[in-house]
Amino acid sequence: MKHLFVIIISIIVFSTACFAQDSPSATPSAGSSAYSYSGTMGDEDQLRIYTQIWGQVRKPGFYLLPDDTDLLTLLSLAGGPTGDAKLSKIRIVRPSQDNGQGEIIWVNLKKYLDTGNYDIIPVLKAGDTVVVSGTVFYGMERVADFIAKFATVLSIYNLYLTIQSK
Repeated sequence: MKHLFVIIISIIVFSTACFAQDSPSATPSAGSSAYSYSGTMGDEDQLRIYTQIWGQVRKPGFYLLPDDTDLLTLLSLAGGPTGDAKLSKIRIVRPSQDNGQGEIIWVNLKKYLDTGNYDIIPVLKAGDTVVVSGTVFYGMERVADFIAKFATVLSIYNLYLTIQSK
C-alpha cells in the first residue's frame, strides 16, 4: 500500500511538472492569420500585393499590402520579432516571374538597428515570403525542453520497475 501511494504521488508530481512549462508561442493562439493593410496614402487605386511572413514574429501569416511596403513595415504589422528572432539573417524568398528560378535575399536587420541606414531595408514585391529564423539558443531551448520531458517519463518508468522488483 505504501508503494502504491508513492507511485501515485510521484506520477502526479512528475506529470504536472512535465506539462507546466509555459513557453511563449510565436504564433497567435486565436484569430485570423490573414491580414490586410491599406497603407498611409488611402488611395483605393493603389496596387496591393500578397506576401507571407513566417517564423519568429508575433503574428505570422498572409498579408495583403500596398505595393510600396518595405520589410520593416511588414515586420511591424506582424507584431515585431520575438525575443528568439535572428535579426542578422532575415530571408526573403522572391519567386521569379520569368524563368522559374526564384531569388533569395538576405537582410541584416540588426545592422539597420545599429546604424539607422534605411537603404538596407528592401521594398517587398508580390509573392515574397519573409522568413525570420530563430537563434541557436532557440533551437537548443527546444531540444532541452524535449529531453527534460523525456527524462521525466523515463524516471517514472524506472520508479515503476524498481517498485515492481521489490
